[in-house]
Amino acid sequence: MTCHIPLAAAHYSAIKNKLTFEYSMSEISTAINQISQMLSLQDAMNSRVSETWRANKYEWYRAIWVECAEMLDHHGWKWWKHQEIDVAQVQLELVDIFHFGLSLRLMAGGSIEEISQTLAEELIQGTSEQDFKIALEHLASKAVTSKAFDAIAFADCMRLMDMDLDELFRQYVGKNTLNFFRQDHGYKDGTYIKVWHGEEDNEVLARLVNSLDAGAEDFQQQLYQALKVQYPSS
Repeated sequence: MTCHIPLAAAHYSAIKNKLTFEYSMSEISTAINQISQMLSLQDAMNSRVSETWRANKYEWYRAIWVECAEMLDHHGWKWWKHQEIDVAQVQLELVDIFHFGLSLRLMAGGSIEEISQTLAEELIQGTSEQDFKIALEHLASKAVTSKAFDAIAFADCMRLMDMDLDELFRQYVGKNTLNFFRQDHGYKDGTYIKVWHGEEDNEVLARLVNSLDAGAEDFQQQLYQALKVQYPSS
């Protein structure tokens, strides 16, 4: 399922000039290819739910700031009580937000190639912010005030949770595959089984993703089949 997107030389050069020399051309190319694949998967998932999803103008921006609030609880912010950061859960919430962010960018128009290049530039940039809560507030603020996805603030949140683009890609493809699986097994009509032999489907997903090679070209297909084997028969 690897998708290779040709880069315009001028835009490639522009990205390189705007960044520090921390990133090689091959790393930037890999980032663009991964983002391109995720955009294609998101478009396919949204179309599965509704073929007219772009015209429907769903409030993806609202989904972002609601998820930000939920994520803050998993991170911890209450100074009057002891709280431990649930890194794994925060990362899962970041993946969910990326689904919404991709949807916003796709709905705004432009080709997958153009959106991929722009997002790669923004995600590689980030800022020097060191407080996760502040970075998250920037992400939420952009969603509330501009109804937009702030990929630079998102990159800060990723960095502060030790999540690189490879890990985002691995978890994103995993969650996207689970979303397709849910749709195929009655999620929309309410017959889908959320708890599988004592585990929530997200927990099963995390275990299976860790057992497979995310770099394999048929990773998504392998994962779907593994979910199918684990799903309760009744």
